[in-house]
Amino acid sequence: MEYLECLKYSPSKYFRHSKLKALINVNDIIMKQKKVIVIGGGISGMESSTYLTSMGYDVVLIEQKDKLGGKLLKWEKLFPTMSMGKDVVNFLNKGIDLAQVKVELNAKIINAVKEGNIFKINLDDGRVFESDAVLVTTGYDVFDARKKEEYGYGIYDNVITSAELEEKFLSGNDILTNSGKVPKKVGFVHCVGSRDEKVGNVYCSKVCCVTAVKQAIEIKEKIPGVDAYCFYMDLRMFGMHFEALYKQAQEKWAVNFIRGRLSEACENMDGSIMVKVEDTLAGKPLRMNVDLLVLMVGIVPSVGTKTIGKMMGLNFGPNGFFKSLDQHSMTTVSNVPGVFFAGCCVAPRTINNVFVDARAAALMTSSYLEGYDIEKRIQEK
Repeated sequence: MEYLECLKYSPSKYFRHSKLKALINVNDIIMKQKKVIVIGGGISGMESSTYLTSMGYDVVLIEQKDKLGGKLLKWEKLFPTMSMGKDVVNFLNKGIDLAQVKVELNAKIINAVKEGNIFKINLDDGRVFESDAVLVTTGYDVFDARKKEEYGYGIYDNVITSAELEEKFLSGNDILTNSGKVPKKVGFVHCVGSRDEKVGNVYCSKVCCVTAVKQAIEIKEKIPGVDAYCFYMDLRMFGMHFEALYKQAQEKWAVNFIRGRLSEACENMDGSIMVKVEDTLAGKPLRMNVDLLVLMVGIVPSVGTKTIGKMMGLNFGPNGFFKSLDQHSMTTVSNVPGVFFAGCCVAPRTINNVFVDARAAALMTSSYLEGYDIEKRIQEK
């Protein structure tokens, strides 16, 4: 009877308790198990689903693609440890399997509404899922480098993005120019689509600088004798061990760092790329030919973020990401009661930040379902 009394007031908390399974028939539970829908199967969606299911909630994780993992599936090594991205994917998948999370793949959401206290999510195959809460983890897209025409992406064959270079690393194939030659000089351009008023993205994408450092080291590892050049405005090595990685790039791998924003890139007759940059430390203009130019593309709000946000009436911030109810104390809480956020749909984040955010969002969702109203703590202004 003691367990039954607990179930009356917090059934989700006790539903998975091993002693309860032995003593109580599920059909005897007075209140039904509360349901959560998680939208987006990247890092934050997978981790928050694992936690919420383990807490005892009936969770459905909806992903529009044919597998879980998001953009992490396309990354070989991760900064600053150089550990393998596949190891993190395996960790996430293990959590999903152990918790027995219900997963819906190839599932496109065509409508998402709140009716009373219940959320209804309609899929394109006609199915409808209902829940007591929704956790939105729609991730990010990378900046479309074609919008920076002066850099030549989509025009010149040997101008690629950081995401494309990472896929080349992951493939295990040799890093070659478009004509099949081993590059002797590789340039990395920081802040492409970030901190740029012309393209409408004034924010820092947080990961580009350290990604450039990581990829420059990898290029040096994979192509003996290659020269690597990083063209940057400022180096924002904010994270733990990021500065050490930058120092290693200089001292061990002889990566060249040139402070100055690239003004133009053009193609030479041999397919190499001539870059024009103002070296602000030397105080003079610089021209240089590189065989491969890598654009460090920033993080932008995903198409899914925009679509789901409009369907559910969620507020957007000035940069197009979801707007939290409070940027200090309630970063995972939306303007719609029962809807929560996690990951890069709110702002650019590193992988370790995303893990922390996903676990925090799971706890916040659980608190809501158990009747704790954090909004009461907000003082009216």
